[in-house]
Amino acid sequence: MSELPAGVERRTVAGEERLTTAGDPVYGEPTVDGRRVWDAGRSKLGAMLELGMDTCLEGGESVLYLGAASGTTVSHVADFAGPTYAVEFAPRPVRDLVDVAAGRPTLFPLLADARSPREYAGVVESGLDCIVQDVATRGQAEVANRNAQFLGDDGLLLAAIKARSEDVVADPEAVFEDVRETLSATYEILETERLEPYHDDHLGIVARKR
Repeated sequence: MSELPAGVERRTVAGEERLTTAGDPVYGEPTVDGRRVWDAGRSKLGAMLELGMDTCLEGGESVLYLGAASGTTVSHVADFAGPTYAVEFAPRPVRDLVDVAAGRPTLFPLLADARSPREYAGVVESGLDCIVQDVATRGQAEVANRNAQFLGDDGLLLAAIKARSEDVVADPEAVFEDVRETLSATYEILETERLEPYHDDHLGIVARKR
């Protein structure tokens, strides 16, 4: 089992070891010892950590989160990371995200399209430590490549690739191989793992900017 980033700890909940972070609850998750349970079944990054993938996160990183939705996962990220820029395309989830950010001074919601980094290039700082990506759209690898401009040297990419968003009928392994090939133009892929049983037909990817 890989080491967890500082700020992410395991706690026993109903006899089961669960990931937790410190912060106010966001999505009805249970709390224990003043910490909130990080539900891997509702979070791709949580699943990557639960499955023992080496995310290379240490805690305190500056983060660009692509596909923040209503804030389920990015709220946990903001609990242990540094400045966290949360990009979401749909206005309704962004309203929820603004509420989540109210108690998290390092979380910055952005109503923007992750496929068009120019929309937030004037807001997001450069030289970031990490991109966390969970976007359900065709061309997920291209999204990651375009946003690499915000990463510093050796910056990390932690991506959850949804096969059905690329092609609803193709074999997921074929989709994932295409994604790996596209990403390799910009990133060195360090580790990949399927995210079952938490998320069907998803691939977790840890990569570093070339």
